[in-house]
Amino acid sequence: MIPLSVGEIAAVVGGRVEGDGSVTVTAPAVLDGRQAEPGGLFVAFAGEHVDGHDYVGQAGRTGAVAVLGSRTTPLPTVVVDDARAALQTLAAHVVARLRDGLTVVGLTGSQGKTGTKDLLAAVLSSVAPTTATIGSLNNELGVPLTMLRADAATRFLVLEMGARHIGDIAALTSLVAPDVAVVLNVGQAHLGEFGSRAAIARTKGELIQGLAPGGTAVLNADDPRVAAMRSLTDGPVVTFGRAEHADLRVTGLTLDRLGRPSFTLRTADASAPVALSLVGAHQALNASAAAAAGLAADVPLDVATTALATASLSPWRMEVRELAGGAALLNDSYNANPDSTTRAALDALAAIEGGRRFAVLGEMLELGDVSAAEHRAVGEYAASRADVVAAVGEAARAIADGAGERAVVLADNDTAVDWLRGHIAAGDVVLVKASRGARLDEVAAALA
Repeated sequence: MIPLSVGEIAAVVGGRVEGDGSVTVTAPAVLDGRQAEPGGLFVAFAGEHVDGHDYVGQAGRTGAVAVLGSRTTPLPTVVVDDARAALQTLAAHVVARLRDGLTVVGLTGSQGKTGTKDLLAAVLSSVAPTTATIGSLNNELGVPLTMLRADAATRFLVLEMGARHIGDIAALTSLVAPDVAVVLNVGQAHLGEFGSRAAIARTKGELIQGLAPGGTAVLNADDPRVAAMRSLTDGPVVTFGRAEHADLRVTGLTLDRLGRPSFTLRTADASAPVALSLVGAHQALNASAAAAAGLAADVPLDVATTALATASLSPWRMEVRELAGGAALLNDSYNANPDSTTRAALDALAAIEGGRRFAVLGEMLELGDVSAAEHRAVGEYAASRADVVAAVGEAARAIADGAGERAVVLADNDTAVDWLRGHIAAGDVVLVKASRGARLDEVAAALA
């Protein structure tokens, strides 16, 4: 974050200063007092169950020097009526101050956002200082927090943008218009909230409509709903994918014994080989999206592919780990929807060489009226890719219904851990996958 005094912050957000207004904030803003850095800003929200103002002391002990909140605290405080709006206003102000020499890249999609964001950050940081979303902090709070981590040295700002309602991404692009906008896909994530894929496509398209003048749209040539977003901009468009007409095309895709993809990325006048250390054929498409965005930001293809070869992902996303007994764990437990579970994680499980394959699957949230049918469909697909399909929790029972004789129903996470410890053996491969609310990361952690 660029240095700002408490008084300057108050002037930007329209708040009042309580305490020493000359104190200067020099480190990023945080919502969790345990994460405060020396010189940082603690943003306190008074929620229904937890009041952040009660944790100001904790934030101060870990380094925060000031607070943005709705009432006076022991630290110098900017008092506002709406802390969220103030946080967003402050973030927009900071990035506007840095805009000369700063390229902003926005990225969205129904699945693969965080992994592609990680790959893109690796590509861009190989040529210049880059600030990118940490993990999946991609909502109305996470995006401004990422923006406030940018400083005078930052040349690329990568913002993962998520949405649960029409208008969410438009609200984020109102804070900062991206110079490059990447749309990965239109799937079924949050279908229960949006009601239809058409509504999801309309929301993802808000990123293209929010481009800065002259900005470049980077679109998935393999997804018709995304490819159609070309009509939403008069600016340059770069496409990626396996389709023959893609500007950056994935060709020659193969997988090694651990399911790691090797392939070639081709443009009209250049090509470069890529060998990823990540698991899953779908990572090739994510890598092509990152490289295409890199091209839009003037990163040469060979530089991008070199960076991709050593890139890693955020935690709990296609992590492969050998267990003590000789089995392999594929931990993809951060989140799940029908598209990512069937076309990505289960295919990756099937691609890894080994003994028996266990698909440990939990509930996929926010699917609305199609939830039961989608869970059954995932179970059917899982039965074609795994030897054992373990459905964890009552809400995941429809997965077992779809998997038929290959299924086992496990009541909860503890039961799943006990059952797996008694059944997996050396050489087996275990996939753990569910929506975040199912907390199957606990199963993965216990096995590891």
